[in-house]
Amino acid sequence: MTWWVLVEEQRTSERNWSLSERFSYADQETAEAEALRLAREYQPAYPWSPKSRTVLRGPGGYVVIVEGRTSTFHFRLSVLEEI
Repeated sequence: MTWWVLVEEQRTSERNWSLSERFSYADQETAEAEALRLAREYQPAYPWSPKSRTVLRGPGGYVVIVEGRTSTFHFRLSVLEEI
């Protein structure tokens, strides 16, 4: 059984979602821990000059709001089991 952490973010001016990164892990516990680490440390494409971030946890993952100098963007991390 493989567990995945997917990172989706808004990479265009239209702010459409796209898959940025994907990481596989042997167990759910490791995937959950890595998702939390990424929620705190992942550097998204936008904004260019991040000033702060807010991490929100929900079922199956995280939404991270990143405040930049002139704009706010967010990305999401999902923890999913391959079947």
